[in-house]
Formats: sequence, C-alpha cells, structure tokens
Amino acid sequence: MAVKPIDTRPSRTPETEAVLLDAALAELLAHGIRRTTASDIARRAGVSRQTLYRYWPDAHAVFAALITRELVGALPPRTDDPDDLEGLVGLLVATADGMRRMPLLDRLRTTDPELFGRYILTRVGTSQRAMHAELETRIARGQERGFVRAGAPAALAAMVLLIMQSAVQSAPLVAEWLAGDAWSGELRAALAGYLGESR
Repeated sequence: MAVKPIDTRPSRTPETEAVLLDAALAELLAHGIRRTTASDIARRAGVSRQTLYRYWPDAHAVFAALITRELVGALPPRTDDPDDLEGLVGLLVATADGMRRMPLLDRLRTTDPELFGRYILTRVGTSQRAMHAELETRIARGQERGFVRAGAPAALAAMVLLIMQSAVQSAPLVAEWLAGDAWSGELRAALAGYLGESR
C-alpha cells in the first residue's frame, strides 16, 4: 500500500488570511491598486511573499478577495427580517448607503476607475452573486408575506441589484442634485415603487 508523503507546508489559516486582506486594504487606500504589489502587501502584513502566495497567486487576486470580503461583509445579517415593504426598502437603502460611503469603493473610483468599471460593468463577480442571492431570498420572503409584488424573485432581485449598484457607483456624479439625504430618499422611492407597485 502506497504511503502518502507528509505535507510539511504551513497550513492556511483564517487569521493569516484576514491579516493579509487587512494589509491589502491599507495598501490600496494609501497607494491604489496599480501601485501596490504582492511584496507591499506581505511586508505590511509582516509575512513573507511566499506566505501570501499560499493564499492567492498575485496581488490582483488578493484585491478581488478583498473587494468580495468588504462588499459581502456590508450585507445585513439575516436576523434583520423586515415584515413590511417600508422595512425592507429601509434595509436596502441603508445597505447601499453603507457601501456608498466605503473608503475602499471611493478609492477605487478615483484611482482605478478602469478596474472599478470592470468589476461593476463587465463581469458578475462573487460579491454580486452573493448580493443577488441575498436580495432574492428577501424578496421571496416579502412575496410570501404579501408586501412585495408578484414576479420571479430572481428577476426582481437582478433589477434591484442594478438599481442599487448604479446608485452607489454613480453617486458622486449626481451629488450636485442629490446632496445629503436626498440620495437616500430618492433611492428609497425608486425601490419602493419597483417592489411594491402592481404591474
């Protein structure tokens, strides 16, 4: 019987992964993606570059994981379970507003707009799939309780994702007309009209 060789490589740990992602966030905020290397991230994290490569193949893969962590982490917990349309829309607007204010997204928008656009406009990434799944679940629950209009939950969730994503991405462009709480108010009206109106 063949004996498997013992793997002497250090194991991956959630703690090291979190430290590396925190370091990547700090580097991104300080220098932007294009000016940050795997060596920069490893140095800030206090680990070797080889340790980083046990988790991701390069700096761009680290940043993809970071963006996913930050966006998915901004989703509300499932314990927040609204029982009416106003509560659901309020939860969605609060989530979008939190994402709009993220230093990470602001930095990507200003220093790496091409990359930001690629993540938002040309591919469906892990974070978008997670957000869509969360929206689909909440919309289906709202339909069961009678406060969200009829329709395929996946389709409604896709449109809500587009509305929220566009509002977050383009918020600085319309700040002249939607300053302060006006942005949140208009997004609230858009989502309430879409989800609650009979069609």
